[in-house]
Amino acid sequence: MVERADERADSGVTSAVKAVNAVTAAPWVRGRVLAALAVLTAGLLVFHRAMPNSVGRLGSLLEAFLPWLGLVVVVLFGAALLRRSAIALVALLLPVAAWTHLFGGLLLPAAKPGARELVVVQHNVSDENDDPAGTARALADAEPDLIALEELVPRALPVYEKALARDFPYHAVRGTVGLWSKHPLTGVRLVDIKPRGITEAWSRGLRTVVHTPHGVVAAYVAHLPSVRVRASGLASSWRDESAELLGRAVAAEKLGTVLLLGDLNGTVDDRGLAPLTSRMNVAERGFAFSFPANLPLARIDQVMARSATVGHIRTLPATGSDHLPVAARITLG
Repeated sequence: MVERADERADSGVTSAVKAVNAVTAAPWVRGRVLAALAVLTAGLLVFHRAMPNSVGRLGSLLEAFLPWLGLVVVVLFGAALLRRSAIALVALLLPVAAWTHLFGGLLLPAAKPGARELVVVQHNVSDENDDPAGTARALADAEPDLIALEELVPRALPVYEKALARDFPYHAVRGTVGLWSKHPLTGVRLVDIKPRGITEAWSRGLRTVVHTPHGVVAAYVAHLPSVRVRASGLASSWRDESAELLGRAVAAEKLGTVLLLGDLNGTVDDRGLAPLTSRMNVAERGFAFSFPANLPLARIDQVMARSATVGHIRTLPATGSDHLPVAARITLG
């Protein structure tokens, strides 16, 4: 009887120890799936260039919405708290660090305006815009030095010219893109960025020289072909081809300082715009999601510069377009 009692006592102690160990180890055991998802999210952020683009342009599709992986991190964090999973919480440090490295700087406040700055506005005004006069007034209210417009249609062009004439006495239009300026323009010419597969009349690029108070600047305005998200992936071959043509034009530009304003139908993380982003500086502050206007998910309206700094970019209030206008401050070197 004594031996049986001792055995029961030993068994009770062992069970108690196991219970304590289980309670102690539980936070490090449960939530392993969440931890794996956190590591996967970090991998997508850090190694997004490794995502193949040969099938369905999956790499470009991921990069178009890359900042939104931050929401995945938030969801995983909430799930880890509910599960009381220590291993998942520790694993989440990886995507948090990766997202902060890639996009944290965009959240920092803009620097104070400098002496050699230009303010520029970029806007796809939409060929279905029913209020071009109101759109022009809204853009002028930002008091920019330059206004770049795309999807200028013949019926609306005279309205923009009249509405902007007082504050922007210089302007140039080629095809469906145009630039309005407070400073003189010279050397206006068409930039051919038309993909081979487009057979109809198509003119969406111009180049001009802006004579600013801080020196001459080559300004390019462009509207790259649209992309489409389909069941097979991202259809962007025409956009990519047009970006390559525009990149070559910028590379051949003899003036040192270059500005590029346009609806590029791609984000600065999208490898399809690499012919441009590899040669030019992009905005250092601000997300400025510009499309679609009613639920902005990505900034496809871009302001880039060579031998100059795009210090901050922001969106302006909605107009009659399906895009939001963006305004940027550029510091000339």
